[in-house]
Amino acid sequence: MESPEEVVSATDLAEYAYCPRAHYYRDHPPPGGPVRSAQRRADAGRRYHAHELGGERRRAEHGAAYWGALLLGAALCVGAIVWILRP
Repeated sequence: MESPEEVVSATDLAEYAYCPRAHYYRDHPPPGGPVRSAQRRADAGRRYHAHELGGERRRAEHGAAYWGALLLGAALCVGAIVWILRP
């Protein structure tokens, strides 16, 4: 069995592919910790992603209602066209 240090996860590969510097700093943090501006930017990024994930959850929970409204709108449009074009 391989030790945890020898295993490369998909997250590690994706993080490295997206930003090699971020991958390096995760494993080798700077002495004294991150600077204050970097911490603020990281916190802002976490808040942004949490907000976006909340929207994704709402869309997933209400997906059937959205599709129902779309189909009802389409049926009304087709009905209006048929009504206008009737002989």
